[in-house]
Amino acid sequence: MRYLLMLLLCLSPLASALEFDEFTQSLPLGHALQVLEDSSGTASIEDVVAQAAANRFKSHDKATLNAGYSRSAFWLKVDLHYHPGNPAAQRTWLLELAYPPLDHVDLYLPNDAGAYRLVRQTGDALPFASREVRQNNYLFSLDFQPDQRQTVYLRLQSEGSIQAPLTLWSSTAYLEQQPVRLYVLGIIYGVLLGMLVYNLFIYLSVRDTSYLYYIFYIASFGLYQLSVNGAAVEYFWPDNPWWTNAATPFFIGCAGLFGSQFARSFLQTAEHSRWLDRLLLVLIAYSAVVVGLSLMTSYALALRLATALALVFTVVIFAAGLFAWWRGLRVARYFIIAWSAFLLGGVVNTLMVLGYLPNIFLTMYASQIGSAIEVALLSLALADRINAMREQQAQTLFDAGQKLEVLNQQLAQGNKLKDEFLATLTHELRTPMNGVIGSLELMETVEMDEELTQYQQTAAGSARDMMRMVNGILTLTELQAGKLKVYPAPFSLRGVVDALQVQFGANAAAKGLDFRVDVSPGLADRLLGDSGKLAQCLECLLDNAIKFTRAGGVALRVTGRPSELDRLVLSFAVIDTGIGFTDLGEATLYQRFFQLDGSMTREYGGLGVGLAICRQLVELLGGRLAHTSEPGRGSRFQLDVEFDMALPAAVPTPFSFNGRQGSRRPQDCTVLLADDNNIDQLVMRGMLLKLGYRVRTADSGRAALDLLQGDSFDAVLLDCQRSPLDGVSLCCQVRALSGCEDLPVLVVSPNIDQERCPSGALIDYLSKPVKFEVLQAILQRRVLCPRQGESADI
Repeated sequence: MRYLLMLLLCLSPLASALEFDEFTQSLPLGHALQVLEDSSGTASIEDVVAQAAANRFKSHDKATLNAGYSRSAFWLKVDLHYHPGNPAAQRTWLLELAYPPLDHVDLYLPNDAGAYRLVRQTGDALPFASREVRQNNYLFSLDFQPDQRQTVYLRLQSEGSIQAPLTLWSSTAYLEQQPVRLYVLGIIYGVLLGMLVYNLFIYLSVRDTSYLYYIFYIASFGLYQLSVNGAAVEYFWPDNPWWTNAATPFFIGCAGLFGSQFARSFLQTAEHSRWLDRLLLVLIAYSAVVVGLSLMTSYALALRLATALALVFTVVIFAAGLFAWWRGLRVARYFIIAWSAFLLGGVVNTLMVLGYLPNIFLTMYASQIGSAIEVALLSLALADRINAMREQQAQTLFDAGQKLEVLNQQLAQGNKLKDEFLATLTHELRTPMNGVIGSLELMETVEMDEELTQYQQTAAGSARDMMRMVNGILTLTELQAGKLKVYPAPFSLRGVVDALQVQFGANAAAKGLDFRVDVSPGLADRLLGDSGKLAQCLECLLDNAIKFTRAGGVALRVTGRPSELDRLVLSFAVIDTGIGFTDLGEATLYQRFFQLDGSMTREYGGLGVGLAICRQLVELLGGRLAHTSEPGRGSRFQLDVEFDMALPAAVPTPFSFNGRQGSRRPQDCTVLLADDNNIDQLVMRGMLLKLGYRVRTADSGRAALDLLQGDSFDAVLLDCQRSPLDGVSLCCQVRALSGCEDLPVLVVSPNIDQERCPSGALIDYLSKPVKFEVLQAILQRRVLCPRQGESADI
């Protein structure tokens, strides 16, 4: 009777067994489940079978069992009946429990005697090797004979949520379904990984902390999903059950921490809403607590706190996005759309778990699909933010460019005014300096004692130094303004070199230096070029060489070589044994106002413009300036310029200042002096009178023209710089007067634009300050004996 009772108890539930055949591919078992909750968790299989016999199991009417967070053990009972149409068909069957985060899953099957025994014990609280099939979900193989009825018991217990999406699979159908599942999961995690790498490269490029927070958020959220679906247990930590449980709340906390910080940075909550920013800071602190507790406390407590964090985090972040959108933040729209996709996936997955939606692949992985879409859309939001920042930067750069253009125009105008001021200043300085130098030269013709002579020489030297600085600044401003041009004219190479030797020989001798000038024999003497600018270049180099040399000497060496037909390349080397300098580079050495020692207590004076002027004048002449130097051993500057060779000049006939047959005497000649400056007029008149000429003066160009129309003169000396008639214009009008076609006309001016006068209109010119001996020589050549001195290059 006892065995009969047990048989009846076993057969009575099998009357309602779920039937399947050899054509069944997959069979969801949710509605066929019977569930028994063991509150104490101590019931054995014998107790459970007895409870089943007493009909204590409750039928389950949903697609998936969802017991939520419970400390109870749940026993699942499934009655299966294999009724194939073809008994000879061989099939193998797999029972799948598709919820990896279960701590303990025990399978009980009857043996041949009908008694139930534990055939498999697994779960994520055990190593991964405890699983019968190495898969992230729990798979159990079941064997059925044709027309066999079998009851399967499963015991579930977990500190986390208990869910049981249970399905019976044909092994063939399960294997066929796996590629699609793997492809979709590969796409999901590929999107996460791709977005992580993409944003990492963007962060490395732009160094925006929003991208850094987002990278950590993606990494944390991706690892959380891997730990939930069992892939992390399968591939990353298969032999660490403790970390398998702790990883889920840990990564939830990390995702909440970095996600909240990302939202603060991305939505700029500190600027738009202080209270929302404080709420996110509280959420960050809460996330940090969850991260810490996941490593230090029980899995059950940490997981419950992490679940609460996930709910609050989702709501707060979504509210922050809506508020930012309402405040007009452009990138908030992408943020809202991305978060909506994440929420939609979570809602679909929750409805599936609660049984309102079928347990299919789409609903099972809806949360992961939504998160992948969220990550992709947030990346688009970040990209849109970059575009917005670029547009803002472009606008800022445009505005800055407009302001910079205005500032550049103001700066250019300021530089122009500065250059004009310097040009005007130096030009105005020339007038009194011309009077000073001229007066000092006139003093040389007066008998003076030794003391006055020394004072006169000192004053004359200082005046010449002052004039040299004034001329340097004026030349520099003209170079900067592009007003200085090259005017080729025949000149004597040895005449230029001899003048330099005379000019700097006295300075070198005063410092006890040896000054030598070496000109290679055989060089052509008559050349065509701008001798004035060449002499000015060499003056700058020689002046520096003497100034920076304490002992030894200075040498000027001139060599040359023919380059083309009737052209000669001259090399002027200025060599000294001075202090030298380290290699500063051309950009520094030839900089305007640059000095080796720029302090107020420096040993060497000067403005520091000599080399800058020399470099620019050389370039204007089409030449090249090079240098070598060694500290303590001296320097060498080499100037290479190419000139055309001029036609040979007639042999000059020496002339005498004392007069001779066929020559006129100064007292027989009358010179018209036209000068609009009283000081210069006084100095020039004094020089002419000292030379013995009769002088008539005119205060303007108009007055000079009136005198020329009424009287006859032997020469005209013009120094008129003011409008409407300057020296050059007045010269041209003098030539146009009747009887003045061959009248010697001398123009005194610092700048002579020869292209403004017709060819031959200008007899000669004198540069300021006018030197007494130069004026004497030119008047001798042009006025007293023009035939003998016409060809002389003086």
